[in-house]
Amino acid sequence: MNRLLAEAIGTFCLVFAGTGAIIVNQTTGGTITHVGVALTFGLVVMAMIYALGDVSGAHLNPAVSVGFVLARRFPARELPGYVAAQVAGAFAASGLLRILFPTSETLGATIPSGSAWQSLVLEVVLTFILMLVILSVSSGPKEKGIMAGIAVGGVVGLEAMFAGPICGASMNPARSLAPAAVSGHIGALWVYLVAPMAGAMLAVPVWAKIQPRRA
Repeated sequence: MNRLLAEAIGTFCLVFAGTGAIIVNQTTGGTITHVGVALTFGLVVMAMIYALGDVSGAHLNPAVSVGFVLARRFPARELPGYVAAQVAGAFAASGLLRILFPTSETLGATIPSGSAWQSLVLEVVLTFILMLVILSVSSGPKEKGIMAGIAVGGVVGLEAMFAGPICGASMNPARSLAPAAVSGHIGALWVYLVAPMAGAMLAVPVWAKIQPRRA
């Protein structure tokens, strides 16, 4: 139960801070800036890894949990509970943001600025990179040091920095599902449910090939 609570709280913080930064940036005429939004996502992920990683592993992302199951680093029987906790935390964050910012049209939902196909490919590649980094820095001697939080948070911030203006750089089905459902902008939601899962699944065999001793 502690692990599920940690996943719910961690995902809540991720969605509240990350999509909250988008909302505040829109509400205040761009005072946070795109760079600030990207840094917010990266920093909150890093903070949650250090705060909750020793409790639940700080997956904070259904795609990451699926990737860990496929990599045999996480028991499949615990996957439904983790996903449910992550989704619940995300919806709690989006619900609170709706109360705080009732005039926000999208609540920070991920919406393609171009074609759905373009964002689909981007999200697959972005999540592939993220999952590859997560698997690489969360195994072996590096998992006990400071590398994991910095590396994973850095990748999230980096990918949000360059790809966010095009596809939203979600890499996380829970992060996209909650604001889309609460705001009613679900037209392109399928992209952000399918692509992160595909990207995480593709990363596992590549990681196993590159680092067979850890796989």
